[in-house]
This record gives sequence, structure tokens and C-alpha cells, in this order.
Amino acid sequence: MDGPAARAPIAEAIDRIARQDGGRLLSSLVGSLRDFQLAEDGLQDALESALIHWNRNGLPASPNAWLMQVARRKAIDRLRRSANFHAKSAEIAHLIELENRSAAADEPDPIGDERLKLIFACCHPALDKKTCVALTLRSVCGLKTEEIANAYLDGHEAMAQRLVRARHKIAKAGIAYEVPGPGGWAARLESVLAVVYLIFNEGYASGSGHHIRADLCEEAIRLGRLLTRLKPDEPEIEGLLALMLLHHARRAARIGASGEILTLEAQDRRLWDRAEISEGLALIEQALCRRRPGPYQIQAAIIAVHAEAPSFPRTDWQQIASLYAELTRTADNPVYELNRIVAVSYVEGPATALACLKPIAIALVEYQPFYAVQADLLARDGQIDQARLAYRRAIELSQSEAEKLFLSGRLDDLPTGPA
Repeated sequence: MDGPAARAPIAEAIDRIARQDGGRLLSSLVGSLRDFQLAEDGLQDALESALIHWNRNGLPASPNAWLMQVARRKAIDRLRRSANFHAKSAEIAHLIELENRSAAADEPDPIGDERLKLIFACCHPALDKKTCVALTLRSVCGLKTEEIANAYLDGHEAMAQRLVRARHKIAKAGIAYEVPGPGGWAARLESVLAVVYLIFNEGYASGSGHHIRADLCEEAIRLGRLLTRLKPDEPEIEGLLALMLLHHARRAARIGASGEILTLEAQDRRLWDRAEISEGLALIEQALCRRRPGPYQIQAAIIAVHAEAPSFPRTDWQQIASLYAELTRTADNPVYELNRIVAVSYVEGPATALACLKPIAIALVEYQPFYAVQADLLARDGQIDQARLAYRRAIELSQSEAEKLFLSGRLDDLPTGPA
């Protein structure tokens, strides 16, 4: 049988590979092709070929290896058809060599991990941090443009244009995608850490469903561990790994039995992973002892206060507010200020916190958590009608069904009748 029913399993397999392994495949292709656009086009061509060939001949023994081989061949074909064929002869020779050479022993590789090598290669100091991080997340890590835009509080079109301009600049300037040696790591480290943390954050922010994307979180933690081995004396790497571990330690308590989001206050702390908490606490203590504080260390110190609190009411909110104030001094980020305001609300009350929201309202006008925080503060201050409006705005801006359900539940729980 060769009808739609027979083809469906193959199409599903290809879709699954594209979702689960697409970023890693693209990462390897960028490394060998040294051209983002060519890598993306080659992979897309290979996926389309797979739909035809795998339906005809069955799933190959190693689907990913098949896709890599076909993608490289498709890239060679594209280069041969291009108008500047002769100018690309060196690239074609390079690709043909990749196709023909055996798996000979390579020179010593200080990084060792294919994805981390490509992240370092893509975080080129010739590009500004925001641009190279966005480009790396899109091209190496496989995140969608809208996911990256959400992480940066940018519009989708603005981020898409940023990526296009970056690729044009790379092509025009002839920026090479080469893995730097140890002497070149420091100039790229800030961007590399930002890439790793945004991969981790996307595991929790993903709008794809109700559940945490554990694969993204665990990949980010894996990369963080690799970085600590590469630069064992760098406190910001230790701070980032501690931050991710302390956040991830709460994963089992974040989602309720019905798939609903549970706030920190509602979480059963007995479900927190104490081994990960212990590791995270040891890492942040070690990092802070180096006396070179940075934003990842400060954020990890904040999460450490939560991790050590025996209960939500007994949390040291004054210390958290002070740490967030320090964090806002290291970077002009309105999200840090929003989090400081939440801590202030538990120290000085919701009315004081509401007054603090006004200076950041314009900067966060399209940011869903701003309205969720505002709604909670208004409700706690007895301004129920205004809280309803804020919750409705938060629901409108939400990218996740789980978030919408959570916020709708909060809206429904508001008292009825006159405030």
C-alpha cells in the first residue's frame, strides 16, 4: 500500500527528527558548510528528499547520518548552480573533501563538543551581542524567530529584520565561522553564556504545550557543565550553571496533577531536587568567593535564597529585593526591576509596589508578566476591578495555553461584587 495512510508514519518520523534533532543537524552543517543560509537550505532540501526516498525505500538505519550526507550533497548542487560558481570553487572543494575523507583522527580539540564549538564560532565579536546571540539561537540551536523575539521583548518582524541584516553583514564582511582557540574564548564568552541561558529559559517559556521542555533545559545544563571544565576559574560560568541547576531543581513541583502551573507559593517543596540544590548552592558559594560578581552570580544568589527558605512566608524578601537592586545596577533591564518590585511587595506591601510599576510600564507594555504582576498587586491591594482588567490583558498577551489557563484561574478566583 502506497497511499496517505502508508506515508503518514514516514512524515511523522521526519517531523519528529526535524523538531528533536534539527538544531543539532543544522549546527553540524554550519560547521562544515561555513554558511548559515546554505546550511538551512541544504537541510530543508534533505528533509524534502527524505519524504520521497524514505517512503519508497523505508527508514534508513541512521536517519540523521542520511540527512547530513544528503544535505551536504544538496549544498554542493546549490553552489554549482549559483551565479558565482567559480568564486565558490574553494567551498565546493572543501565540501567534496568532507564527503570523501575517512574518519581520520583530528587535531587535539580543546572544546570537544560539536554544538558548543558552533556556538563559540557564531558568537563573533564583530557582531553586537544581541545580534550574534539571536543569530546563534536561530541557526545553531533551532529556536524560532518568534521565540527569540519574545526572549528579547522584541516584535517578531523587528527580530526577523535583525537576523536578515546580520546575515547580510556577515556575507559582505566575509566573517568566517571558525572555532576560536582558547585565546579567543574571552571575547566571545558573554555572548556564549547568553545563548546557553536563553536555551534554558526557552525550556520553561515554550508556548508549544503545557509541559516543560526538559530537553532544552538539560541541553543548556550540559553546555554549562562543559563550560565549567573549559574555564574552571570563571565565576560567571559557575554562576550560570548554579542558576540553571537551582531553577531546574524545582521542575517536579512546577506543574500540578492536572497540568496547571503552580506558583512558588503553591509548590510542594518536598518535590524539589535536593541534590541539584546542593550542587547549585556549592557552585554559587564558590563563584562568589572569587570576588568578581556578575549578573549570573547575582541571579543565582537570588534563587539560592528561595532554595534555602523553609517555606514561602519565611522567605527573606528583604535580601531578595536588595539583590535585585544590585542586579539592576549591573544591567539596565526592566524585567530585573519588575522582579525587584515583586520582592518589595512582600516587604513594604502591594501599594508601595504598585507605585514602583509606573516607571517601567512603557518599557514592558507588551510583556505578559508585567500585567500578571500588576493584577496580583492590585488584587492584594483590594482593587479588584482593576485587577480583572490587568489579568485580561495578561491573558491576551500569553503565548502558552498553560499560562492562559493559569491566568484565567486567577481571574476566576477574584472576589465578585463591589471591591
